[in-house]
Amino acid sequence: MKSNIIKNIVVALKGYAMGAANVIPGVSGGTIALLTGIFNELIDALNAVLSVSSWKLLLKGDFKGFWKAIHGTFLLWLAIGVIVSVFSLAKLMEYVLAHHPVQTWAFFFGLIIVSAIFMLIDIKDWKGSDVIWLILGIALGAVICMLSPTETTSDMWFIAVCGAIAICTMILPGISGSFILVLLGKYEYIMKAVSELNIPVLLVFAIGCVIGIAAFSKFLHWLIGKFEKQTLLVLIGFTLGALIKVWPWADKAANEAANVLNGNPVGALHVPGAIIWALVGVAMVLALELLTKKKES
Repeated sequence: MKSNIIKNIVVALKGYAMGAANVIPGVSGGTIALLTGIFNELIDALNAVLSVSSWKLLLKGDFKGFWKAIHGTFLLWLAIGVIVSVFSLAKLMEYVLAHHPVQTWAFFFGLIIVSAIFMLIDIKDWKGSDVIWLILGIALGAVICMLSPTETTSDMWFIAVCGAIAICTMILPGISGSFILVLLGKYEYIMKAVSELNIPVLLVFAIGCVIGIAAFSKFLHWLIGKFEKQTLLVLIGFTLGALIKVWPWADKAANEAANVLNGNPVGALHVPGAIIWALVGVAMVLALELLTKKKES
C-alpha cells in the first residue's frame, strides 16, 4: 500500500514537471514525459481512452476493468500534478510578462532556439531531401507569423480551436503547446484565464483539448510512425521560422507599458538583462540534455 502511494506521488511530481513545461513556450511536456520515463505509458493510456473496446467495458458495468484498461490511476495522478503546476505557475507568468516582457521573451528565445538545435543534432543520416523539409518548415513558420495579426479574436470558437491545436503539440516531444498558443496570439490570454479562474474560457479551452485529442492524436501518432523524420524536420523548421514571434523586442507596446509600470526610461531596451535571461534559457536546455544523455547511458 505504501509503495503504491509513493508511486502515485512520483507520477504526480512528473505531472507537475510536465505542467511546468507546458506553461513555458519552447519546452515540451512530451519531452519531460520522455525524460522521466512515462512517455510510452502516457501514449498507451491516451490510445486506450480513445479505444472503443475500453468504453465497451464501461458500458458492460465493468468499471474496474475499464479503469485498468485506460491506466486510470496513472492518468489521475498525472493530471493532478499537471493541474496543480499550471494553476500555481500561471500568476507568475502573467506577472513577468507584464513587468519584464523583454527578459521573459529572451528567456523563451534561448530555450526555443537551443531546443531546436539539439533536435537537429539528434537527427541522423541527413539527405538532400531532409534539408528541403527543414526549409519548408522554416518558411511555413515565418510566413504564418508574418501573416498572423498581432491580436486574434477572443471568441469562444477560437479559444476551442486553440485548445484543440495546443493539446496535440503538448504530447509530442520537442513541440511546445504553449509556444503554439504564442503563435495563435492567445498565450497571455489563457494564462490570465487560468490565474483568474475564468471558468467559461477554461471550460471552452478544455472542450477544445478533448476534441483535439480525439480528432488528431491517432493521426499524429500515425504520421510520426510512418514519416517520423520528415515530420520532425518540418516541425523543427516551423519552430525556427516562428522565432520572429518570440523576439524580445517584437512587441514594442508591451515593452513600453512595462517601462512605464516599472518607472524605467522611455525606450529602455534592457539588452544586458535580455542576454542574461537568454543564457539562462540556454543553460536550462543544456541541463535537460545532460540529464537525458545520463538517463540513456
